[in-house]
Amino acid sequence: MPFPSHDLDTAPQASKPLLEQSQKAFGRLPGLHKVLAESPQAYEAYQLLHKLFTETEFDADELTVVWQSINVEHACHYCVPAHTGIAKMMKVSDDITEALRNETPLPTAKLEALRSFTIQMVRERGNATDEQMDAFFAAGYTHRAVLDVILGIAQKTISNYVNHVAVTPVDEVFHPLKWERSETPLKV
Repeated sequence: MPFPSHDLDTAPQASKPLLEQSQKAFGRLPGLHKVLAESPQAYEAYQLLHKLFTETEFDADELTVVWQSINVEHACHYCVPAHTGIAKMMKVSDDITEALRNETPLPTAKLEALRSFTIQMVRERGNATDEQMDAFFAAGYTHRAVLDVILGIAQKTISNYVNHVAVTPVDEVFHPLKWERSETPLKV
């Protein structure tokens, strides 16, 4: 049975203000938000986690590294193109975006450490070895950054999993940025 995809007319009453905010912010309703509208609580949780994650100490490049590392690791057909477009709006360099999409080396060791740590946290379900933690700290990150990566994982897990079960169509605006994962995942 196909997943519901709501608009302002069909959404549960509690989701309508959230959809209105999305419409105002994006000038359209993103497909993910249309699906999330089925559960006002899931939609609100996703929006709040997104807001909080963007308020961390991570800069635009680092936010993008965390988001896209998770999206690529989860092979999210919807979020990788969406965050490619978002990265462009955030003025993240195409070198960073393409390295994340193609699982090739990032331009700095610090960003590579952030990607590696994020992927390790996803793959190991939050279990990091002393060596992995030490490498993350040696790259210049702090205990706060560890917690902020976990916050990013919480946000992206919601969107990636929702897009998997709903098979959310990629928004038309992101069609030129469609993505498929290479056959060989990045080794970290």
